[in-house]
Amino acid sequence: QVQWVESGGGLVQAGGSLRLSCAASGGTFSTYRIGWFRQARGKEREFVAVIDDSGRLTLYADSVKGRFTISRDNDKNTAFLQTNSLKPEDTAVYFCAVFWSGVFTRDYARAEKYNYWGQGTQVTVSS
Repeated sequence: QVQWVESGGGLVQAGGSLRLSCAASGGTFSTYRIGWFRQARGKEREFVAVIDDSGRLTLYADSVKGRFTISRDNDKNTAFLQTNSLKPEDTAVYFCAVFWSGVFTRDYARAEKYNYWGQGTQVTVSS
């Protein structure tokens, strides 16, 4: 079983940056495909980015492409989401999770295919 400690969220002005971290304990981190999702108040959870076990394949939602970068450090059992050029519409609770079922290249953006969700970290972007 995987447990996560998420950190790095906060309040930032539009145009600013934050680096989110998700540190894992338990499980075999280096074999997991790790996804980041976000959920704004009153909205459904939405896909942000995912990285495969090797770190060579990364996929992004169109809304964050070119501004966010997902990465991982398998030696430290940690996944990262670098968020740049933040906009007020990026305000949400950000979660990490493990891709758990389905066909990765087809299902990577579907929250129901993930397991072992982190507790979330709040990102608030002011205008």
